[in-house]
Amino acid sequence: MSARGLRVVAVVVAVVAALTACSPTQATRVEEDLGARPYVGSFYRVPSPLPSGAPGSLIATEEAPGQPAGAAAWRIMFRSTDLDGKPVVNSGLLVVPDAPAPAGGRTIVSWGHPTTGSAEKCAPSRFFDPYVFVEGLTDLLARGYAVVYTDYTGMGVPGPDSYLVGETEGRNVLDAARAARDVLGAEASNRVVLWGHSQGGQAVLFAAQLAASYAPDLDIRAAAVAAPATDLASLMRADIGDVSGVSIASYAFAAYSDVYDVPVRSILTPAAVDALPTMNGFCLLTQNSALHAVAKPLIGTFLSADPETTEPWSGLLAANTPGAARIAVPLFVAQGLADKLVRPEATDAFVAREKGDGTAVTYDRIPGATHGTVANKAVPRVLDWLDANGGGAANAR
Repeated sequence: MSARGLRVVAVVVAVVAALTACSPTQATRVEEDLGARPYVGSFYRVPSPLPSGAPGSLIATEEAPGQPAGAAAWRIMFRSTDLDGKPVVNSGLLVVPDAPAPAGGRTIVSWGHPTTGSAEKCAPSRFFDPYVFVEGLTDLLARGYAVVYTDYTGMGVPGPDSYLVGETEGRNVLDAARAARDVLGAEASNRVVLWGHSQGGQAVLFAAQLAASYAPDLDIRAAAVAAPATDLASLMRADIGDVSGVSIASYAFAAYSDVYDVPVRSILTPAAVDALPTMNGFCLLTQNSALHAVAKPLIGTFLSADPETTEPWSGLLAANTPGAARIAVPLFVAQGLADKLVRPEATDAFVAREKGDGTAVTYDRIPGATHGTVANKAVPRVLDWLDANGGGAANAR
């Protein structure tokens, strides 16, 4: 059995043993606490003073255990910049086939992860299985791609909050690809394709918009997204009436307050302001029951004003909505028709705008796919599309 398999079995055994003595509610909390338990090594300690370097330059690496069969993996720490161009530190993960690289070097897939939270401990690379959320990972590796992801600024290692801060996330996605090239050296080409889901879809769209000006050293070939967060105002309007919407809004308003120095009391009720630090300490997916216990009582009483019509919030939502600049590379968009979080009509409108701006868009509307399942359902077509539009994993054209 692989190291990853042994690790997963050990976790399952521990969970089952713990749950047999618990009530159903306690069992859920125990399982979530195990999943949210942060990485306990020393890798995420940022060196001081910070080594000098350009955006994307490598600070540290550490071999990551439990990698998929036939692959090697590293946790990585690298330099990036925020939306104002100020230096920040990012952590993330790089996974590479352990077969020899092709003569033309590997194409790099820079993946944007969906919402896992906003606290440092919620970073995917710190998760007990840092590979589990990467949709299509084993298939991408089998085709020869190197796959890298950023945790985003403020997750994994200290830094300003960046949840749904499009320009920061986009720069992080591009700098992760630069860091991957730094690790791989001659085994890597400068060809990069982008792939992201939900929040990661927003990050990838911003990366595609910024690439020519921010990372001209990278040959960005194509971008693929599943259920991307596009029109943030309509997304919030559609979702704020349920627990998921309140949870996500708590991350977003806390981030915007931090980054743009705007007090949350100008948009949230006193009860929501009081709850915000607690909610932002919980990770999505791994601490859902604890997060929802705080969020549920705030349904209908979270906002004190309409963020679509209240400045500076309406302007901030607009500034972090992708589409302000044309995407010059081919774009693949997948949307689940049963998605209750990112509604199909919002993605339909985004695709129509992009086509109107001259972007070459392939649109896959998937019947029955939900927000949670759309990316994995889209993977087979995404793989073929990336091969055709991204130059292939080892194609030096």
